[in-house]
Amino acid sequence: MKILVTTAFGLEAVCRREMEKLGYENITVADGRLVMEGNVEDVARLNLWLRTADRVLILMGEFHADTFDELYEGVKKLDWENWIDPMGNFTVEGRSVKSKLFSIKDCQRITERALIDKLKQRDKKEYYEKTGVRYRVEVALLKDIATITLDTSGVGLHKRGYRARAGDAPLKETLAAALVMLSFWRPDRVLFDPFCGSGTIAIEAAMIGRNMAPGLSRDFEAEHWPMIDKKIWKDARVEARSKMDFSTPLTIMGSDIDHRSILRARDNAELIGLEDDITFFIKDMREVDIKDDYGVIITNPPYGERMGEITDLAQLYVDFAGKYLTLPTWSVYVITSYPDFEQLVLKKADRRRKLYNGRIETQYYQYLGPRPPREKDVEEK
Repeated sequence: MKILVTTAFGLEAVCRREMEKLGYENITVADGRLVMEGNVEDVARLNLWLRTADRVLILMGEFHADTFDELYEGVKKLDWENWIDPMGNFTVEGRSVKSKLFSIKDCQRITERALIDKLKQRDKKEYYEKTGVRYRVEVALLKDIATITLDTSGVGLHKRGYRARAGDAPLKETLAAALVMLSFWRPDRVLFDPFCGSGTIAIEAAMIGRNMAPGLSRDFEAEHWPMIDKKIWKDARVEARSKMDFSTPLTIMGSDIDHRSILRARDNAELIGLEDDITFFIKDMREVDIKDDYGVIITNPPYGERMGEITDLAQLYVDFAGKYLTLPTWSVYVITSYPDFEQLVLKKADRRRKLYNGRIETQYYQYLGPRPPREKDVEEK
């Protein structure tokens, strides 16, 4: 079958590298989506392991449809009987962009009718009570091409299960993981977030450092489908736990001037079992002592537009740059929607990348320090 993985715009390449690292090939990439062929075992592994994906969907079919008859016939041809059980609680969601079939409600109604008519051929009944496990079907029309999917994830994959307490302007876990993966940070280097908030960047880095599958502490919609053997999910979890690495020492720190944020961060790290791997402390970023060499700063400072007007935001950024962008051996990564950030801090980034924090367009500014010396180089000196 075909599996469709969705991700935020700008993260397609990162998500593809994740899938390739899991051993998958022949991945087709488009805006916000990646498609591969696989089986139910792959559905379980992708849900458990992908850090930057939003959802894992079964791609039931894609076909041209500029009339409701074409939509009905196309949906009815699909193999719903292999997935949805007779008591299944199936719902249909819809989207339509630049298509002749622009009425989303009508598209949902036609799709559900075709689905039911197909199931009737198997079940020989007229009425579906929908009292069983949930199935979320989506009909998405783009330029008269209908894409029909079945959601295996349930709630979005950014819901890892550890963030019971979030701050005023939370960063999505998937984006936080991407920031770490787009950096030069490795588990043997110091990582510090001076605007840590509820600790998401630090926690995602610790999960990467421990090779902890991000989906281990949650469940997925497809786990409850009777058509999929529960042993598949059990085996995938056993495999994920066996690959965790507790031998590598980690030095990950997060600070914030707000004591409530630090309390949230500590609670969140404890929920995921990483409280011993991260040090969270209360301190103004201007007063933090930086002692280690070749560390990495990854941070999501206040933007102003998300948290109300902050009149001294420009000064905050200038102070941050004066302290951290002058560190000779550190690499510094900053995501912000603040306009003209480089002009404000008087330093051009080595790289920049457009990313979306929710619906906010941001830039990920990357200031690359020197590579740490290898052990052999140190010995020779």
